Amino acid sequence: MVNFIMKTVYVKHFITLSAIFFLITACREGSRYEVNSDDTTPPAPPTDISYKPMYGGARFHYKIPRDKDLLSIDAEYTNAMNQTFRFSASYYADSLDIYGLGDTLTHTIKLYAVDRAGNKSETVNISVVPLEPAISRVAKSVAVKAGFSSFFINWTNELEQSINVYIDFDFIKEGEKREFTSVFSSKSLTDRKFIEDLPLSGQEPVNVKVRIEDRYGNKTQIDSTWKVYLYEDSKIPKKDWKLPIANDSIGGVPQFYGNGYEGRMSYIIDDIIDRNDNRNFSHTAGRGRTGVSGQGNMPWNAIIDMGGYYELSRIITNQRHDRANDVEQGQFYKSENVGLYRMYIWDEDAGEWEYVSEHKIPIPVGKSELEVVKLARAGDMAYMYPDDPKYTKPARWFRYEALRCFDSNYTSVNGNCLSEITLFGRPANR
Repeated sequence: MVNFIMKTVYVKHFITLSAIFFLITACREGSRYEVNSDDTTPPAPPTDISYKPMYGGARFHYKIPRDKDLLSIDAEYTNAMNQTFRFSASYYADSLDIYGLGDTLTHTIKLYAVDRAGNKSETVNISVVPLEPAISRVAKSVAVKAGFSSFFINWTNELEQSINVYIDFDFIKEGEKREFTSVFSSKSLTDRKFIEDLPLSGQEPVNVKVRIEDRYGNKTQIDSTWKVYLYEDSKIPKKDWKLPIANDSIGGVPQFYGNGYEGRMSYIIDDIIDRNDNRNFSHTAGRGRTGVSGQGNMPWNAIIDMGGYYELSRIITNQRHDRANDVEQGQFYKSENVGLYRMYIWDEDAGEWEYVSEHKIPIPVGKSELEVVKLARAGDMAYMYPDDPKYTKPARWFRYEALRCFDSNYTSVNGNCLSEITLFGRPANR
């Protein structure tokens, strides 16, 4: 019993001493960030400085000064517009990156140390020659292509730095020159932006110029001017559309089951978008492939007889919304809705389904719930041939293969719902 009491006392003392030790250590570490107004002694500057040129910047390596109050190593430069940019690395890092150098000329970068009282060391001036800036590399990748009543611009931003893309375009309409500018912000590795719903025929050109700007005030004007002639298409009327019944096989592919719960297959072609209060969507009830339990859900195929022959250009799909208002995101871009699908047309000459393309519906990023709802209400548009816009060969049958839901980075097979499919193109002779 005495041994037990002694061990207990020892453990209590050990815990108490340990707690005091960690508290003192934390206080000392925390005190590094406390401002000491009595300290007027600046730290020593970084030494043994070298740099490695980067695209539009440089990476500095250095020896950290021995100063117990050291807070950071800072670097700064002033550009041609008299704008100063400062970059900082914590006291325990031995390297510092700077960006925003808009050319490959020699630039002077000032490096110095800062302590917790705000004292700065002497400045060390380093001359650097950066590699080609990011915006120049983006500019070289820009391509402009004609679309359907629209045009689009592609680019690659391999450094994934924040950029603004300015698209200046003009056209003549009814004898009057009309000029516009659209601006898009991006930091994606690759991106594509559309200028849509232009009131032009295929014989009326659009003149397009592109400018790239970064967050540091650097700009580049692309010398090229694109003259773009748009393609024409129109919405294909749905009055003659028909759907085979569930599990009927068309070309060896079973028609999907969409009559689960309050859902109905026919709702996907009735030109009515689901608003929850009207319950206008199809629902597979987890057995979408054939409607037979145990035969799986996704992939399932919605096969449409368009009642005539058309050359298809693009598609708009609408999701189910499980909210009775227009301000909550609900299931938009989430569970149960289709996020990834493929498209096919029936080739009567070959007697087989011809693959057209695959499309992943992008999930909006950085948007409010209201903005997300507005995007979903408008529907997601995709071209039949996204990289090289054109029409399909004439076809009467269209097949929409729902592959995955949005969940788990487009890997879930829980895509039960679809509200509407709308196709665009032009009539074809057959």
